Amino acid sequence: MFKGTPGLISERREEIINACEKLYRTMSFKEITLKEIGKATSFSRPTIYNYFHTKEEIFLALYEREYVLWNQELEGILADSGTLTPHALADRIALSLTHRIQLLKLLSMNNYDMEANSRQELLTSFKKAYWRSMENIRRLLERACPDRGPEEIRRIIYVFFPFMFGLHPYAFATEKQKAAMKEAGVDFAFLTVYELAHACLSSLLDPCRGHPGPRDARQEGA
Repeated sequence: MFKGTPGLISERREEIINACEKLYRTMSFKEITLKEIGKATSFSRPTIYNYFHTKEEIFLALYEREYVLWNQELEGILADSGTLTPHALADRIALSLTHRIQLLKLLSMNNYDMEANSRQELLTSFKKAYWRSMENIRRLLERACPDRGPEEIRRIIYVFFPFMFGLHPYAFATEKQKAAMKEAGVDFAFLTVYELAHACLSSLLDPCRGHPGPRDARQEGA
């Protein structure tokens, strides 16, 4: 790791992560290279190796940052002193995920390769952010569903977190995918991230109300 001031290290790491994020909006993981990321920074490509050894480490850092941002929103919900019902919780979590489209896109990738090609200390840092999100959801569930025991809450978490891996592919199809489904005669309903997440959470938290909430302007942003 590059030996510089903490401020410089943090600043340059963020610049590299920001460059990766910008490229990932229009390019696929396979298309993005360290050379392309280097072109989008203010310093030379070899300098990147002072902070990240592989492309996967940069993506893992972006991934971790997305979990950190989601945790901030989840903890904001926890800090709200208002009443939190199961229906309200489904709404709040589903809405929070519409703000984290980049996280959902990263979730749909092959995480095994990303993690395998990253150093242990970076992977550990990422896992801490990931685990914090699970703990935040657990705390929210305990508050909104005081009648649910620890095992039932754990079951909800272990259904919803794997479910999130498929949110992006189901909410965002390419024109090529849409055309292929049309040609194949696939009768596919395209729903927003909000609608999909809300339907899943509603079914888990209150089976009698397991349906998407009404679509509004907030949800269209997904």
